[in-house]
Amino acid sequence: MSEEKPAAGATHFGFETVDELEKARKVAGVFDSVATKYDLMNDLMSAGLHRWWKAFTVRQADVRPGMRVLDIAGGTGDLARAFAERAGDAGLVVLSDINESMLRAGRDKLLDKGVMLPLVQCDAERLPFADDSFDVVSVAFGLRNMTHKEVALAEMRRVIRPGGKVLVLEFSRVWAPLAPLYDAYSFSVLPWLGSKVAGDSDSYRYLAESIRMHPPQDELARMMEQAGLEQVQWFNLTAGVCALHVGRKF
Repeated sequence: MSEEKPAAGATHFGFETVDELEKARKVAGVFDSVATKYDLMNDLMSAGLHRWWKAFTVRQADVRPGMRVLDIAGGTGDLARAFAERAGDAGLVVLSDINESMLRAGRDKLLDKGVMLPLVQCDAERLPFADDSFDVVSVAFGLRNMTHKEVALAEMRRVIRPGGKVLVLEFSRVWAPLAPLYDAYSFSVLPWLGSKVAGDSDSYRYLAESIRMHPPQDELARMMEQAGLEQVQWFNLTAGVCALHVGRKF
């Protein structure tokens, strides 16, 4: 299932159609609920594969000493910490998220690792940064929760300098022969895990639904091109369960 355009002023929240402002409230509720168990649930849901997906993203970002990096919807800071190790003291890595609970969880996790980074609570559709501010902009598992994805992608392009990269790591369209098994896992096992581990089955049912409503690989690539990014390519990871899209600004 790919994302169909809802009526003006409405958008998708999983399989529901809701008012745009209502979606923002509902998404905030999801992440307020799951923030404290976010890392544990990621490990359980993906059998640890999310760590490999993120490591691949870091390699593709090719962050070097002195670079400036913005991690959007950065959650508990896995990518930001890896980028900071590569950017070094001469670089700058900013961790941002629209959700205060997630940003606090990310701050605490980074501090536990001895890492201090600037944190910014902001909406990806209205980034509070000047044009051409960063060498790399990343978003991992956050784009599908944004109301106006095309606006967010345009903002990402705006704030990277010419020659910079935008990287979008997101759940995507799985290889068709695996789809029945993947659906059974998503709609039965994930809500059960959410209930047992995080005390919240509804949020994980929404997360499964939101994956189905997110644009497939080729459609997301077109959206990135329409936002002004060039040389867009994608990498299917784990049979398309996840995909990394990379676009450049020239």
